Amino acid sequence: MAASSRRSSSRRRLARAAPPTTPWAHRKADDDYGAGASPDWRQVDWASHLQSAEVEGCRLNYVDIGSGPGAPVIMVHGLGGQWQNWLENIPRIAQERRVVALDLPGFGLSERPRDEISISGYARCVEALRERLGIERVNLVGNSMGGFIAAEVAIQFAPGVERLVLVSAAGLTGPNVHRAPVLTGGRVAAALTAVTAARHRAMARRPVSRHLALLLVARHPARLRADVAWEALMKGAGKPGFHDALRACLEYDFRDRLPEISCPTLIVWGEKDAVLPLQDAHQFERLIPDSRKVVLDDTGHVPQLERPEAFNQVLLDFVASRPEQEAAA
Repeated sequence: MAASSRRSSSRRRLARAAPPTTPWAHRKADDDYGAGASPDWRQVDWASHLQSAEVEGCRLNYVDIGSGPGAPVIMVHGLGGQWQNWLENIPRIAQERRVVALDLPGFGLSERPRDEISISGYARCVEALRERLGIERVNLVGNSMGGFIAAEVAIQFAPGVERLVLVSAAGLTGPNVHRAPVLTGGRVAAALTAVTAARHRAMARRPVSRHLALLLVARHPARLRADVAWEALMKGAGKPGFHDALRACLEYDFRDRLPEISCPTLIVWGEKDAVLPLQDAHQFERLIPDSRKVVLDDTGHVPQLERPEAFNQVLLDFVASRPEQEAAA
C-alpha cells in the first residue's frame, strides 16, 4: 500500500470479525461442535483441587490439579471469565501435566487488586503465582484477554515461559479502534451482565436464550451443553474487574514488542470469531518469530469450549513436541 495513503487506509486495514449466526444455524454445524471432551469435567471433585493464596497483594483463587514429567501448564481466562473457562480442557491436560488455572484479580473468586488493573499488572500477578508455586518453567495458555496477558508475561518474564499458546488472543485490534464508543459499549455490557446475572442459569437452559446471551462468544451457542454455557461462560459475568480490565485492554499497546517473544508459540483461532478477526491470528504469527497457527473451522471466540477434543490434542501435541518436530510442521 502506498505511503501517501497510509493514514487514510489505516481504518480499512482494521479487519472485521465474523458476523454472529442466527439461532437456527447450529443445525448445520458438524457433530464435533459442542461435543464434550474426555475425561468428563463433571466427574472431577473440583473442591479438592481449589486453592487460594496471597499474590501481589490480593487473595487469588485457583485450581491446581494433575502431574507429569513435563513443564506445568498455567491457563489464563479472558475478560468476564474465570478459571472455569477451561473446564473442558483441564481434566485431559491434567492426565499428562500439572495444570493451574486462576481467577484473575477482580474476577471469579479472586479479590480486586489494590493497584489499578493493567495488562502489565496482570502479567506480574501470573509471574508471581508461578514463583509462589515453585514452577521453574511453564507452558502458558491464554484465551482472549488472557492471551494478551500471557504474551505480556512471555515478553516481561521470558526465562519462566517454556511455551506460549495464544487462543483468540486480544492485544492487536483493541489499540486500533476508536476507544470511546467501545468503552461505552463495555459499560453497557457490564451493566447488563450484572443485572441479568441472577437469570443466567435459566437463560443457559434454553437454546434460543443461550444463543442470544453468547452469540458474540461462540459460533453456535445452542449446541453448547447448558451446564457448560452456565459454568464456563455465564457464571463469571458481572464481576467488579470487568470495566477496568476492558479499559486496560484498549489502552495497552505491545505490538512493537511482540518480536521479543523468544519461546515457541502456538496461535489457535476460530475461523468465525465474532469478537476478534482472524486477521489478528495472521498478524500474531507474522510478529512473533517462532510461531505457527492453527485455525479451527466454523468456530468462534472460545475454541477450547466449542471444540475441546481438537483443542486439547493440538495443545498436548504442541507442549510435547521437540524443536525439530516443530520445524517439520
